[in-house]
Amino acid sequence: MNFGQALEALKQGKKVARTGWNGKGMFLYLTGGSIVPFEKLTGNAKAYVNEENTGLSDACICPHIDMKAADGTIVVGWLASQADMLVEDWTIVE
Repeated sequence: MNFGQALEALKQGKKVARTGWNGKGMFLYLTGGSIVPFEKLTGNAKAYVNEENTGLSDACICPHIDMKAADGTIVVGWLASQADMLVEDWTIVE
C-alpha cells in the first residue's frame, strides 16, 4: 500500500510498517492527544512548559505518530522521509 493508505490505517488504530525497513519488529502507531497537568510532566518539559508560558491550565499533547524501533525503543513524533512517502511497500502489522 502507499503512504496515504498507511496513514488511513493508522487513523483506524492499526500498526503499519514498510517491508523495505532493515530493522526487525519496527512499526508505527498513532498516539492520541491528551491533557496532562503541568505538575505531572517530567524532564525538560517540566522545566519549560507551564501555565505562564502557554497560557493554558494544563499541557495539551497533540496526537502524533510514534515508532517502535528495532532495538525496542520508542521514537516519539516519528517523521516520514521523502522515500517513506513515495514508496508503495507499506503493510499493516498484525
